[in-house]
Amino acid sequence: MPRAKKSLLTVFNRNLDKVQPSAIRAFDNEVSGIPDILKLTLGEPDFNVPEHIKQAAKQSITQDDSHYAASNGTLALRQAVTLFLENRYGLKYDAATEIIVTVGATEAIYTVLTSLMNKGDKILLPTPIFPLYIPVTLVGGGEPVFIDTSRNNFVLSPEMLKEAIQKYGDSIKAVVLNFPSNPTGVTYSEEEVKALADVLRETNIVVISDEIYSELTYETTHVSMAKYLPEQTVVLNGVSKSHAMTGYRIGFLAGPAELVSKFSLIHQFTITTATNSAMAAATEALSTDLGRQDTLQMKAEYQSRRDFIYETMTALGFQIPKPDGAFYIFAKIPTGYIQDDFEFARDLAHKSRLAVIPGASFGPGGEGYIRLSYAASQENLQEAMTRLTQYMSENKLN
Repeated sequence: MPRAKKSLLTVFNRNLDKVQPSAIRAFDNEVSGIPDILKLTLGEPDFNVPEHIKQAAKQSITQDDSHYAASNGTLALRQAVTLFLENRYGLKYDAATEIIVTVGATEAIYTVLTSLMNKGDKILLPTPIFPLYIPVTLVGGGEPVFIDTSRNNFVLSPEMLKEAIQKYGDSIKAVVLNFPSNPTGVTYSEEEVKALADVLRETNIVVISDEIYSELTYETTHVSMAKYLPEQTVVLNGVSKSHAMTGYRIGFLAGPAELVSKFSLIHQFTITTATNSAMAAATEALSTDLGRQDTLQMKAEYQSRRDFIYETMTALGFQIPKPDGAFYIFAKIPTGYIQDDFEFARDLAHKSRLAVIPGASFGPGGEGYIRLSYAASQENLQEAMTRLTQYMSENKLN
């Protein structure tokens, strides 16, 4: 096998030196070799893609839909996205100029951040948060600014936002809002969304509103930031979580045409266009009554799982913000046990063969917590709680 010329090892983008591998993936890989390990680590729905959605993908292939689509996505899918956003959240976008179909919400994050940042620009990240935003910011020459929300039940308050704006001023390019949240499952009420919008309206800060879990809310109704601040907000969403279509890699972004036209430059020069058959499947998912029913059925099952895990772990002494959405439990390790979340998770994995993600993987405020994904079968979740209960009974420190 060839080995790189040694002198080439200095040619990389220097910002890569600031980036560490995903702590989530690294920990998952670390414990995967443990015999009989039961993993609640990754946010991967355990449902299969509904049959009518698979048929739409197959039909696209058999009808020789095999040529380049428009870079911003097929018109049919962009129209389905606009109907979805209007019907669910009262948002109005033009399919021709204000929507880009991306390769998952991941590419949407990359496209937007890369389009916005110049060297030294600050990106506000309320933490704990899905960590992908951090390396993308660093590689682009920006600086992530962490706002620890753990002192406010994992919700960014207007006061926290004002404090950051006063401190960093015009160097702030954007703020990322991810709700319902990965990792906490916490979301924002309409009043909280409106209050943040009132603060941001007086600024030139772009709001990157990652709403990929918007369809998976339980006792509350999701309210998009774009409802109150459409002129500054870029909405990110997709079908990975709502329709268990993670492998299809279809996301989308929506925003004012003047912003989207710039985003499209990075998008088209990065991936050209998403896959035709996957876009056909996403069109079916977002535009039909069957697609809506698919999500509602999955959501009901997730809610039942949430209740079971929340009640069991609370009884074991974990402090947990009750998730309003998504499919994660973010639990504070009880006193009397190992308090380092990485060491706790390792000990749990090796002694009880149960894998969870250490909370510090999600930034400041996550220390001393663990995250569990309940996107797993009820049978696996019951076994997981049996193992956790046994661990907690046998491993309390003296």
